[in-house]
Amino acid sequence: MADFYQNGVVTTLHNLAQRPPEDMEAELEKLSKVRPLGLILPSLFSELEGQALPDIINKIKQVNYLSEIVIGLDRADLDQYKHALDFFGQLPQHHRVLWNDGPRLQAIDAKLQKLGLAPKELGKGRNVWYCMGYILASNKAEAIALHDCDILTYEKDLLAKLLYPVANPLFHYDFSKGFYARVADGKINGRVSRLLVTPLIKALKKTVGHCDYLEYMDSFLYPLAGEFSFRRDVLKDIRIPSDWGLEIGVLSEMYRNYSSNHICQVDIASTYDHKHQDLSLESTDGGLSKMSIDISKAFIRKLATQGETFTAEKFRTLKATYYRIALDYVETYRNDAIMNGLKLDIHSEEKAVEMFAQNLLIAGNTFLEQPMETPFIPSWNRVISAIPDILPQLKEAVELDNQEFGF
Repeated sequence: MADFYQNGVVTTLHNLAQRPPEDMEAELEKLSKVRPLGLILPSLFSELEGQALPDIINKIKQVNYLSEIVIGLDRADLDQYKHALDFFGQLPQHHRVLWNDGPRLQAIDAKLQKLGLAPKELGKGRNVWYCMGYILASNKAEAIALHDCDILTYEKDLLAKLLYPVANPLFHYDFSKGFYARVADGKINGRVSRLLVTPLIKALKKTVGHCDYLEYMDSFLYPLAGEFSFRRDVLKDIRIPSDWGLEIGVLSEMYRNYSSNHICQVDIASTYDHKHQDLSLESTDGGLSKMSIDISKAFIRKLATQGETFTAEKFRTLKATYYRIALDYVETYRNDAIMNGLKLDIHSEEKAVEMFAQNLLIAGNTFLEQPMETPFIPSWNRVISAIPDILPQLKEAVELDNQEFGF
């Protein structure tokens, strides 16, 4: 049985009683009559041909409480888009597929680019941002969940638990973050969260000092989880990064816009596994290496906006502090693994820590060299202010694509 400890300024909703999934789903069906529920699925075309997404769709087909499903499709040509329409066509719920590489959505992107309002990088952040815009345009859902399409251990109660905190009108949460234990195949996973984010927050507390933002971030049990849910109004003001700092950026934006008592985290799965990224020790342009740089920059930028001054000397101190704390955590995780009969490769863990420490310096130097960098995608409120009819344009483009090639 999970414990009931509240570990920070953000409410933790535990899995204490193993509530039957059917019971929660039946309640969500009733709640959906008052507060319609939606789901965003950011997907690469390659995931349609993988192991995880077909299983996810088979499970979602059995969900009766969703009013809308919005799928963002990346890296797809016309034939692949047609295949995606057929693939997702098995969903009985109202759904739309955003062909992000199609001419209609590319034309909207070009229009936004001219005004400096479009996402600057390809990737999940851009995909999610356009899906959020479509959710605003369609106006069919009041509470929306978002989860990845590479979850190998997906069960439909994950979606129910993720949505419930923002679906229940008795609760006052505007945002809910999923968490779970990253254990699969006899191993402890989640290296970036365990070996970078947690020790980095501890190191920042030592070098920066007490900070409400760091206390807030330290409250999340799995800050890099790609699963969260939110009320529709959240979408209007939030500014999200287009790089690997998406999850940290979203949490930071929620801190900026909302009181912590409107934010919670919820236990959504007893086991969780998904596609694993390579460490990419030889290159900072991909894998966990680039991810660690982007995440580190996200923390640095956020603290700078709160008045913290960073120098090259401070980054060297931060690196040394982080490195010592992270190595201590490796020892902690090893003992936890042994206690539970799990595997943990100390050599690969310490190699990851060494890379993260070096990349922390790279992130710091990049911040100092490019002080005018603006990685955040503009809020939809700003975009609407510049182009008042942008949401109807986005909705029309998506509808025309779906009608011309699939419906």
